[in-house]
Amino acid sequence: MMQYRNLGNTKEQLSAIGLGCMGMSYAYGPTDDTESIATLHKALDLDINFWDTADMYGNGTNEELVSQVLASNRNKVFIATKFGFRFKDSTPGHSGLPGTYVDGSPAYIKTAVEKSLKRLKIETIDLYYAHRVDKTIPIEETVGAMAELVKEGKVRYLGLSEASAQSIRKAHAVHPIAALQSEYSLLSRDIEGEILDTVHELGISLIPYSPLARGIITATINDPAQLAADDFRRTLPRLNEEHLQNNIQLGNAFAALAKEKNATAAQLALAWVLAQGNNIIPIPGTKKRKYLVENAGAVDIHLSANDLKKINDLMTRYPNVGNRYGDGGMKLVNV
Repeated sequence: MMQYRNLGNTKEQLSAIGLGCMGMSYAYGPTDDTESIATLHKALDLDINFWDTADMYGNGTNEELVSQVLASNRNKVFIATKFGFRFKDSTPGHSGLPGTYVDGSPAYIKTAVEKSLKRLKIETIDLYYAHRVDKTIPIEETVGAMAELVKEGKVRYLGLSEASAQSIRKAHAVHPIAALQSEYSLLSRDIEGEILDTVHELGISLIPYSPLARGIITATINDPAQLAADDFRRTLPRLNEEHLQNNIQLGNAFAALAKEKNATAAQLALAWVLAQGNNIIPIPGTKKRKYLVENAGAVDIHLSANDLKKINDLMTRYPNVGNRYGDGGMKLVNV
């Protein structure tokens, strides 16, 4: 049975496991719209009411896909989308890679929100994120323009993605920030410390994306060459020769630990993320019903202090995990 957590200081009750929709349309190899639509319907069956998309996922096609289920079930879904990444040409790139740039200008925000509303076929976006912090524009200007959208009734709550503690504080002083979306998993813990402390202090929810470390912690990638040619994970440092064997061994050892708990590796990894704080709502991405059901089961796993110690001890045995992005992507995180 699904459990729920408050969004920040609001009274919104969101499923403790959300659904990241990016991979249904973008970055993870071949798409299957029929299975993706079935997965969205399955999310409704499982009471997973927190769905996440962005305008740059498939250059708008992901929002259009989600709308096929969202529009007719509007009262059952709390929808989050994002603006900020723009394509330099008609060929979609990926965050931090050639082909994209960040635009947090007030002028762009006004056009981006209208396009997202149209693609999603809704009148109001529940949670609207700045996908990355635009280093060329004061964060106060970006959030000021986002706050105007709240006044206009086009957006209900505001969020930031991959922002530093300083940026979060500056933004929150302009308009309450309900959520910070950043990568956070057993392999990606760089927000621990100042950033996590800041969101706790200000009553902001942390929305971890890639809480399963893009399949590395679940022991599902043993040979990057077997990934689809357009699967962006091929570009990740964690799957290059320097780190690959470490991460394969880590994934296998973690799967064995999960088996001791009568859980899958994905469930144990999500349970660990959930255990890091009641203000944390992970959004594991999937485009298949079977993985959605598996992920939802993580809410039933209780981790004792001893379980958490075992997990941490295991992680320290395989330290050579590598960065979560290449150099370009790393320049855009925690800004």
